Amino acid sequence: MPVFCHLPLLRNADRSKISKRKNPVSLNHYRRAGYLPEALLNFLALMGFSMPDEHEEFTLAEFVEVFELERISLGGPVFDLEKLTWLNGRYLRRLSTEDLISRLRGHLLSDAYLAQVLPLCRERIDTLEAFFEYASFFFVGEVVYDEEALRGMVPKDRTPAAVAKALGALLEQYVDPQFEWNAETVEAALRAFAEAEGWPPKDLYMTVRLAVTGRAATPPLFETLAVLGKEVCRRRLRRAAEALRAGEMPATAARGSRA
Repeated sequence: MPVFCHLPLLRNADRSKISKRKNPVSLNHYRRAGYLPEALLNFLALMGFSMPDEHEEFTLAEFVEVFELERISLGGPVFDLEKLTWLNGRYLRRLSTEDLISRLRGHLLSDAYLAQVLPLCRERIDTLEAFFEYASFFFVGEVVYDEEALRGMVPKDRTPAAVAKALGALLEQYVDPQFEWNAETVEAALRAFAEAEGWPPKDLYMTVRLAVTGRAATPPLFETLAVLGKEVCRRRLRRAAEALRAGEMPATAARGSRA
């Protein structure tokens, strides 16, 4: 007979509730970021349960063998991303070279993913080696915003705070899990947002381009966003907004309007 048990809500390090509007909560995000399923399962088990001998690394079979309802913690567990990353590293380093290659080819280096990325890049590179530099933002988790990129996100007539607020509002457009993510729907959503918020579309597109890729020159924007996927784009838009809030530049340092 199945037994259902309601566990406490997971919380951030500051004890606030984890929110899909502010935090990556989709399993697709953690899969794309390279967290191993077995490590994530181990970590989530630790969020509400402790092993009798208190050790933190265990398999699903070991967990099932000793599981007791009485050992479930009723406190609000903290979703410690640093600990998850540490635990994932432990699992990853135990993989054989062959298994590690297989995991890498499972998504980021899969033929299916490369088949989406290459058509966007092939007309913009002259050597095979150049592909890795030009297309790097398709394969990393976070992109680096240098001073030029941060300045470039801010149109001439706006402030960093206003742009950060706009990026936050744009994120709301993509919270709905029913939002179908492809080049056409993303373009329509960006155009509608620009019109509703009074942004010239070209200004909004450049801000989003820099926020998501860290570069002003990239493959076509909407196709790039489609290939990166909703979770990655939301994550980077959120990070860009945080970067703008953390290091606001004077309005005079913002980029000029583009013709």
